[in-house]
Amino acid sequence: MSNALKRPIRVLVAKVGLDGHDRGAKVIATSLRDAGMEVIYTGLRQTPEMVVNAALQEDVDAIGVSILSGAHMTVFPKIVEIMKQKDLTNVLLTGGGIIPEGDMDKLKQIGVGELFAPGTTMETIVNYIKGWVTENRNF
Repeated sequence: MSNALKRPIRVLVAKVGLDGHDRGAKVIATSLRDAGMEVIYTGLRQTPEMVVNAALQEDVDAIGVSILSGAHMTVFPKIVEIMKQKDLTNVLLTGGGIIPEGDMDKLKQIGVGELFAPGTTMETIVNYIKGWVTENRNF
């Protein structure tokens, strides 16, 4: 299959819960779009169910959750659980925000991909998503 027939990487960027600070999520969304990805931004105050349903409807390759509220140990496991229930096993769940390193390790153990702390370069995030999708997408 030629490169021309491959669709762009599709990423859903989400803010879950009551966290109302979305500047970082918008910067990520813009950077991913500038890197040639199609980005769907859900906006604020999404539930894990809403995020997974949107990912299914939009046929995304990756879900990126931005979380600054401290609810990461509730939000990410719930999203993982719903993704498994809906057989969404071929989609990357990644994200970032204020997440302690020990919690990042625990979340990775349950199936969450890389999690990025403030200060991570956009290049690092873009390359990670591109690499994961290239390895895991069925073209």
